[in-house]
Amino acid sequence: MNELAPTTLLDGLIFPEGLRWHDDRLWLSDMYAGRVLTVDLEGRLTEVAKVPGRPSGLGFLPDGTPLAVSMEDHRLLRLEGAEPSEHADLTPLVTGSINDMLVDPAGRAYVGSFGFDFLGGEEPAPANLVAVEPDGSARVVADGLMFPNGMALADGGETLLVAEMLAAKVTAFEVAVDGSLSGRRTFAELPERTPDGIALDADGNIWVASSLTAEVLLVAPGGELLERHSTAPLLAPACALGGPDGRTLFIALAETSPEQLAQGISSGRIDTAPVRTRAVA
Repeated sequence: MNELAPTTLLDGLIFPEGLRWHDDRLWLSDMYAGRVLTVDLEGRLTEVAKVPGRPSGLGFLPDGTPLAVSMEDHRLLRLEGAEPSEHADLTPLVTGSINDMLVDPAGRAYVGSFGFDFLGGEEPAPANLVAVEPDGSARVVADGLMFPNGMALADGGETLLVAEMLAAKVTAFEVAVDGSLSGRRTFAELPERTPDGIALDADGNIWVASSLTAEVLLVAPGGELLERHSTAPLLAPACALGGPDGRTLFIALAETSPEQLAQGISSGRIDTAPVRTRAVA
């Protein structure tokens, strides 16, 4: 297996999440600092917005307007102007904190939730996936998921991949024109792993940040493990492909544990590494 040669792009974070390469910059949520940030490849940092309810998943509407998940108050926010504004309130549709998100080219956002109080020690319970239309209307499009987390669109947008962190697998759905999901199947079983953020490459494989097992994986459809890279002792909650040629792997890292994170104790950074695979154009 190829060895990664990571370098640190950005340090001094608390708990980075929601990595997205967009407009020649890496976008990220520093969740426990309550900030959405961007950083370019020279390490120049910009604060986009403050999100006191803890930001997580990020995405962009067709006109370029950034969207951010506000975890604790179950809201999807538009990051425009001096203050974030509400795009949708998902409180009636979800249980536990909302979390990661994917926004498709039409501006439809898919948002996952915990389903239970993860850091509070509650017993795991299934959660759902909510689709939010560009006008802010929302509906449940899948349920029975065990901690839906990172997502990616494959097959030209016809397949939605969802990391089920507590089911140790990545699940695939067929995507209808109206955004409805059907044909649920397993894309990859990942025994004893905790798939968190994921990133699709141009070959149809996925990079998986297995947060609690402190590693990043390159996985083929069906589950064949193509590459494995340890990040221990740092957890790896998210990853993304990007850079000028799409061959840079961005990795979110955090020195913490679930028990420490429940107390807000964490120290995070973003590493980068050149990889042979490239992002989907």
